[in-house]
Amino acid sequence: MRFPNTARALVALSLASTAGVAAFVGRDRGHAETVHAAPARKVAAPSNGPLTVVELFQSQGCSSCPPANANVNALAESRNDVLALSYGVTYWDRLGWKDTFAKPEYTARQWAYARARARGNVWTPQVYVNGRDDVVGANPAQLTAAVARAKPLAATLRVAQGRVAVAAGAAPKGGADILLVRYEPRAIAVPIRAGENGGRTLPHRNIVRQLVTIGRWTGPAFSIALPAAPGPGLAQAVLLQHGAGGPIIAAAKVEGRRL
Repeated sequence: MRFPNTARALVALSLASTAGVAAFVGRDRGHAETVHAAPARKVAAPSNGPLTVVELFQSQGCSSCPPANANVNALAESRNDVLALSYGVTYWDRLGWKDTFAKPEYTARQWAYARARARGNVWTPQVYVNGRDDVVGANPAQLTAAVARAKPLAATLRVAQGRVAVAAGAAPKGGADILLVRYEPRAIAVPIRAGENGGRTLPHRNIVRQLVTIGRWTGPAFSIALPAAPGPGLAQAVLLQHGAGGPIIAAAKVEGRRL
């Protein structure tokens, strides 16, 4: 690993010792070796029941990320009670390959999580579970344990007939953002032609294509229409989150025909 100064190195190494293997970035960059992935255990659950939200921050230019992609892909395939989302971040584009799915707003989302925890760096492949617990996504044991200990999100959010409805309840201080996520549910194989993963073809699934704030909930029952879709073939989900980088309070998949 390479870091700009001793203090940042100590922080990163401390995180690595408790979280596993990852590549970190602050004002500089660092690298680490990958670990092998293992498939998630298949658990049946109703698709309209309480969800656990798993958010992977990864890059096609990060040599540590392919095992994390495999782990999250397995979750997406085998767990109906998990909403698995993969965000492409931009800060490894400088290593020689521009991530084909990355957007600055997804990098900003990861930094929001870091700032909420008073951290001076972000890293890949990082997974947040329900916006609370974070682990190295390439470590299957840590990922499985994080999902297992997460409390399924309260079913206070419903999506039906093109509208999002939030039940009345005790809102967190300052309210909560209602976020619409549109993602690619099919598996996409991406040939990487340069950079650390040059020559490999990497499978991706549940790649986030759009993340927008569509409303704000402050406690009373609230309903809002879903905005028009940007294109066909995308699955949708709605998150209720306590501000940028805060915990996710509720989540729901949008059922029915894909856009």
